[in-house]
Amino acid sequence: MVPTPGRIVMYGLSEDDARHITQQRAHHGVTGNFVREGDRYPAVVVRTFPGNPADVANPDGEDTHWANSRHEGDEPGTWAWPVRS
Repeated sequence: MVPTPGRIVMYGLSEDDARHITQQRAHHGVTGNFVREGDRYPAVVVRTFPGNPADVANPDGEDTHWANSRHEGDEPGTWAWPVRS
């Protein structure tokens, strides 16, 4: 499958992502659950890039964290299709 804008994916936070989200929350006085590297959250694909590999997308979530040009995978800093039950 190829990611397209509007699709829901699961995004695994990298260490930098978690640090950025925590800093942004503190800066704006927003509270939320503690986030750390490896946490996986639903995110919406907001952009894909013609000519790039099919697995590159921009998945973004509730904290409006822009996770730019991330690849599909299982490690932190990547996205994956949700598991169907």
